[in-house]
Amino acid sequence: MTPSTPPTTPPRGDAAARPRRTHLLGLRSGEWALVGAIVVAVVLTGLIDSNHSYFRLPWQSLTDILRNTALLGIFALGATVVIIAGGIDLSAGSMIALSGTVCATTMLVLAPQAMQSFKPVGGAVVAVGVAAALLTGFMVGTLHAWLITAVRLPPFIATLATLVGLRSFARALCESVTQAVTPTKSALVNVYDPIFKAVRENVWVPVTVFVLLALFTWVLLTRTVLGRHIHALGGNEQAARLAGIRTDNVKWFAYCFGAMTAALAGLFYVANESVAQPVNQGRGHELNAIAAAVVGGCSLSGGVGTVPGTVLGAVFLRVVIDAVSKIIKTGADVYEGLIVGIVVVIAVTFSQLGALARGGTRLLPGALGLCAIPTLAILAGAIASMTAGRNGGIATGVASLLLLGALRVWESRRAPA
Repeated sequence: MTPSTPPTTPPRGDAAARPRRTHLLGLRSGEWALVGAIVVAVVLTGLIDSNHSYFRLPWQSLTDILRNTALLGIFALGATVVIIAGGIDLSAGSMIALSGTVCATTMLVLAPQAMQSFKPVGGAVVAVGVAAALLTGFMVGTLHAWLITAVRLPPFIATLATLVGLRSFARALCESVTQAVTPTKSALVNVYDPIFKAVRENVWVPVTVFVLLALFTWVLLTRTVLGRHIHALGGNEQAARLAGIRTDNVKWFAYCFGAMTAALAGLFYVANESVAQPVNQGRGHELNAIAAAVVGGCSLSGGVGTVPGTVLGAVFLRVVIDAVSKIIKTGADVYEGLIVGIVVVIAVTFSQLGALARGGTRLLPGALGLCAIPTLAILAGAIASMTAGRNGGIATGVASLLLLGALRVWESRRAPA
């Protein structure tokens, strides 16, 4: 008998032996869909907006979107690395507030007279304040990694604690320093140094930093051993550990990178607003960062995600938020969180449609589906009534009810006996 020949097919885990998928201009199909969605959102906004700002003031509209996208994208890149590594960081918004407060209070301690009289504090003082803010980000990232790897807290619990604690600590720090250095205790520190003013007035500074950080993150995740280890950790931590990867060190890097990018974004927020205000600065922004990563194709299960996807996700979110402000105008900020939540749900739902179809899963199954139909229809009608009026709300609710009912009937007919 002749011995059986070993299979020539490479092992499934051998990434090098697998054929590489070709992507048009380096973008995946989902990322091209995001490009199309951005174009559609811009065109529709330009047509629906009564002022037609995108067509009449294209440069001003572009700079506003670029500035806001850069501020969001800087710490969304950090959230992307954490998510790909299989973790989650809920503290980015509070980290923004803390880093801005640390920078401003450091400059206040080093140059109290100049800060109180709104005079330049000097490049050296600004550099020390910036370094202190970034060092704070490193320390918070180290704290997260220690809580997760040594204390064995789930990432959600560890970063949820710092989400609440860091903002409170930033406010206490601000009040303590202002009470010691200035005549009155205050929960904010004004920053009028010319360096911060130049950053605020030149939109290309945050945009350039964002682009360079995106390139660095892309090279890190796709061209380095550490990047492969981050993907392996998020894909299967136990297998990564058995393969010899120092998973604790990889987590340490991921959480430090996430916290330091949030600290960097906090510096730009201080420059943009001319104040360090820990009470409200960056509030809720951690969800925007996670939303940008998820819309861009990151899987919250870990191991999946790309830098171009996150960049496009940040652009898409900011275009949608800007569209709401231009269409609704007065009180548009009330709907920002609602819009972000809806966009995330829709994006993740569309990304799961293929898997749901292949697995035979129904979106509206059984009694749960029957109860979900009127719930979703009422929600859609309520949102439409608040933005388009009573008649628009009724029409949207009825249309949603009919569409969901038709989907339920279609799913019932195609389901196997």
